[in-house]
Amino acid sequence: MEVDVPDSPFDEYLDLVEAARELGIHPQSLRRLIKQGRVPATLFAGKYLIERDKLDIFKSSYDPRPGRKPIRRLL
Repeated sequence: MEVDVPDSPFDEYLDLVEAARELGIHPQSLRRLIKQGRVPATLFAGKYLIERDKLDIFKSSYDPRPGRKPIRRLL
């Protein structure tokens, strides 16, 4: 039985630039989302680190287009 062990404890994290590229937005926009508390991130050695799985969860519901988003109604 083989267990998949990451080579580094940071393999499950993306830095700010990598995460912004993944979302298709500017790094400053992602920094703003982090400061607003919309994207969970850890500040480590002066750099923001974002967990890959949490970024995927955020990405699934994020619309990067500027402006107000239409409100979805059930009825």
